Amino acid sequence: MAGIRGIGLAITAFAVYIIGGIGTFAGVALIMFMKGRDLWGWGEGRAIGYLFLCAGLCLSILGVLLMRIFRNRGLS
Repeated sequence: MAGIRGIGLAITAFAVYIIGGIGTFAGVALIMFMKGRDLWGWGEGRAIGYLFLCAGLCLSILGVLLMRIFRNRGLS
């Protein structure tokens, strides 16, 4: 039972880490290429890029921390 739960938690932590990485690189791309242009009515592309960059970094850090916690607790 602990093995099944551990695999699920590991997949969740890894997914958070991957989503954070995609968000980080998408934010960098928006900052570089969308300067001064509107992004689907959400606002300037550069500002949305900074949001994606910061949120992506936070999610990547959270994913790494979750992986470390699950490994150290013997849940994976």
